[in-house]
Amino acid sequence: MAMRRRTLLKVIVLGDSGVGKTSLMNQYVNKRFSLQYKATIGADFVTKELQIDDRHVTLQVWDTAGQERFQSLGVSFYRGADCCVLVYDVNVGKSFESLNNWYEDFLKQANPSDHSSFPFILLGNKVDIDGGNSRVVSEKKAKDWCASKGNISYFETSAKEDYNVDAAFLCAAKSALANEQEQDIYFQTIPEAHLSETEQRGGCAC
Repeated sequence: MAMRRRTLLKVIVLGDSGVGKTSLMNQYVNKRFSLQYKATIGADFVTKELQIDDRHVTLQVWDTAGQERFQSLGVSFYRGADCCVLVYDVNVGKSFESLNNWYEDFLKQANPSDHSSFPFILLGNKVDIDGGNSRVVSEKKAKDWCASKGNISYFETSAKEDYNVDAAFLCAAKSALANEQEQDIYFQTIPEAHLSETEQRGGCAC
């Protein structure tokens, strides 16, 4: 039997405190929901094994603290990310308004090789609250924001009801895998002549 390739993918989940990032991750990995979660301090991660086509994928999902005073702690966790999931609460306008800051901060700190093609996914969480009567951010407004960022994928979710959670993270995993494969191709096709003598030796200039 042919050996299946194993891939480790890193997905970063960003958004304001209280939007339900930890709840979404716990629902996705453990199929549990609780109202007793404590706010993330610094960063935390969960893992899930997936099979995507011929690839055995270990998905590592990082949750960084949403409080402003902890944002600087997340910088080192952004690097090496294969996909970024942005989360807001459809019932809290400020969490949606903060998306531009999270988006720009991620690109600045992670500094992917191609900002325009790096995969982002947007989740509008807590659509279950009050039967949708409490929401202040419309689906159209969210989709318009996604269109302005290069038509990134959008899902409306509920961690409590387990609505669209699997679909959203599967999309993140597939986007991360596509990005990881694209980076592999990019690095494999750099002509050796373009590398410095130091880089060809595999050392550093320091």
